Amino acid sequence: MNKLFDLASLTKPLVTAPLALEHLDLDSDRRRALGFSKRPEPLTVRQLLSHSSGLPPWLPFTGEPLAEQLDRGFPAGAHPLLRLAEVGQSTYSDLNFRLLGDLLTQQTGRPFAELGAMTSGLSPAPWEEATTAIHDGPDVAAWRLAEPALAIPPRTPFLPHDANARAGMAGHAGFAATPEQMRQCLEIWIAREYPGRMAVDTARSADGTRWGLSLQRSLLGRGRFGQLLARIPLGFVGVQVLVADGTALARELPAEDPPGEPSRWWMHFGYTGPALFVRPEDGACICLLTHRLGPDGALLDATQLQARRWAMLEAFCTSHLH
Repeated sequence: MNKLFDLASLTKPLVTAPLALEHLDLDSDRRRALGFSKRPEPLTVRQLLSHSSGLPPWLPFTGEPLAEQLDRGFPAGAHPLLRLAEVGQSTYSDLNFRLLGDLLTQQTGRPFAELGAMTSGLSPAPWEEATTAIHDGPDVAAWRLAEPALAIPPRTPFLPHDANARAGMAGHAGFAATPEQMRQCLEIWIAREYPGRMAVDTARSADGTRWGLSLQRSLLGRGRFGQLLARIPLGFVGVQVLVADGTALARELPAEDPPGEPSRWWMHFGYTGPALFVRPEDGACICLLTHRLGPDGALLDATQLQARRWAMLEAFCTSHLH
């Protein structure tokens, strides 16, 4: 088993959001700085952190300014990643964090990867040790629809799986960690009280998902992570890093009730497998480090991956309550 885990979108809450909270004003209008002169609404860091800016979920990284790329147009509706969004309503988008990466570079005058490594202790790509390779994801199919004349960046085991990250898109991915690195990063993250600053109800998606500043609220209800984690008493956990070998498949995910009331826990997931759960009021933090491959080497779909995460958390909760 590889000791280095590609964190994918866990970069958002562990690297990008803390840097934004330290270096950027949350509510200043950033249209001019980011080249969005044609946008009628203000564009703020708070919107970007809460995925409520109205940007589509995804676009290929071409190297051009995002505002110019959007002005050229894209085949909205041709793929789930290529769809329109509404300002003020959360639509999870890598593009929000691409812009945060741009703003942080403007503000500090330092490369995003250098800045993130210095503050988080995590490893920026390219890595000396290869992470576990997984198959191309939906971003590659969307890339071919949106930019058919633009070559998809070549794969290498020393660069992130995500096609945009391979092309150098900062802000949303590009970091990896060993279990010990992750534990140290989370201890610093908790000690600096970032979860409490990020766990602020800010916007909601069309399906009722609640977002703070780079963290999603974990809701109560049967089959939901908030309900499972609510079994852990306050002051009982601390920082925990749970590592799975990524080979065995979990049983089916429990049937979900409709979303209930918000729990005390917040969370974020990474496409490559890892997951993060945090309870800001007592600093409880559980990170799952796992890969997105099943026992036959096939890429797990979202439901299978959620089932694996559930099984890991359920085993942990059971062992700590008896």
